[in-house]
Amino acid sequence: MSKLTFPRMGESWRAFKMLLEDLGNDVVVPPRPSKRTLDLGVRYSPEFACLPLKILMGTYLEAIEMGADTIVTTGGVGPCRAGEYALLHHKMLKDLGHDIKMVVFEPPRIYPFNFIKNVWTLNKNHTSVRGIIAHIKRGWRKVQALDNTEKLSHIIRPRELSRGTTTKVYQQVLEWIDCAYTTKQIIDAESAALEALRSLPQHNGQDVLRVGIVGEIYVLLEPASNLEMEETLGNLGVEVERSMFLTGWTRDNTWKDTTERKTVTEAAAPYLPELVGGHGRDTIGNTILYAKRGFDGIIQIAPFTCIPEIVSRTILPRVSRDYDIPVLTFFLDEQTGKAGMSTRLEAFTDLMRRKKRSKLGQGSLIV
Repeated sequence: MSKLTFPRMGESWRAFKMLLEDLGNDVVVPPRPSKRTLDLGVRYSPEFACLPLKILMGTYLEAIEMGADTIVTTGGVGPCRAGEYALLHHKMLKDLGHDIKMVVFEPPRIYPFNFIKNVWTLNKNHTSVRGIIAHIKRGWRKVQALDNTEKLSHIIRPRELSRGTTTKVYQQVLEWIDCAYTTKQIIDAESAALEALRSLPQHNGQDVLRVGIVGEIYVLLEPASNLEMEETLGNLGVEVERSMFLTGWTRDNTWKDTTERKTVTEAAAPYLPELVGGHGRDTIGNTILYAKRGFDGIIQIAPFTCIPEIVSRTILPRVSRDYDIPVLTFFLDEQTGKAGMSTRLEAFTDLMRRKKRSKLGQGSLIV
């Protein structure tokens, strides 16, 4: 039997593993990206390829070492190189002598037959259509539980009395959700996880800053790629709200744009009315929406050489001036260090705190 692996993006691997095993597959869970992962990806990828391509290349090589012979991944549409990643990875792995198979899921709303064909290919148990739908629904419910738990951890962490307790409890409750199988078990595990986080001792009346994080999907969803930025901000007393979670991205690409997606597009229209690929337009739209909701600052994170986010970066100074909100940008590559990032985040946090207290900030605040 073939052994399947897939890209790792945050904690969603727990749901993907369950779904693929339900369909009768032998699954190799991709290891969490590490320095070795990145070193492997950098060694065998083009120099000017973006960070996600390099991390995924390293991830696939590590999974192959663990016995994987088939990769399940996604494609894409529009003017963004990410849609070509599967083809590039397949060619690079072939050139290295790995006889690997690729199962590439294109956006179902545009390529529905591709989705059906690939699901049927992965259906090793010959499960009925009704059974496949039930498996997908249960996997979807687990992704929702994982996302909801992560969102709450971003709220609790900056308010915790004892530094580090949120992260410790969060890692524990993830295992509860991971072990849950039936829909009822998943719902119960989610409820217990949320209650465990809410019950942590918290400061009362603490001045907590709110920051919206925008940017490219992979570096947003995979903490190892952004050097655990959200945890660092939480430890600085900053509540983080991320513009993208897997549940929202999946809804937008499965059937039709959600109301939230349409609202983001409308907000960005005066500044960036055209699709420039990736999540460039979303970066502008979400920045405006966060500013209207009274957030204290925006952080844009993107891979180095990401053209859509570079386009957005050139527009953000105007948005910053118009909405009087400070913006900090990180372009990430293999040279990015956590110490340097932490220093910049500390300085940005101090800037936001002074601005909030003084109420005198004027003009563009792009860092």
